[in-house]
Amino acid sequence: MKYLMLICVDESRKPTPEEAQRHRTGSRDWAGEMDSRGVRLQGNALRPVREGRTVRVRNGEILVADGPFAETKEQIAGFDILECTDIAEAVAVASKHPMAEYGSVEVRQFYEP
Repeated sequence: MKYLMLICVDESRKPTPEEAQRHRTGSRDWAGEMDSRGVRLQGNALRPVREGRTVRVRNGEILVADGPFAETKEQIAGFDILECTDIAEAVAVASKHPMAEYGSVEVRQFYEP
């Protein structure tokens, strides 16, 4: 089963130098481990939310807003696509990601009709 793992952080919270270093090395280590296990199919960090756009179409008109338009402090900072046997394995994989220490990691199964 395929799962989408969303890495969410509060961009206004600046990590300590120790957290930033742990994230850099931890993310590489995590990705290497999950790649070698064949669990991580793809993943990448995203540019800051201020560079994004939110697109809506209302009554045939395209509406574009700068940045995200979510009422939340945490924003999506990256993603990974996982291949896991079940949700328990996906949660175990997500719990090892270093961003889970000061952000959050959401895991959702792909819809497969």
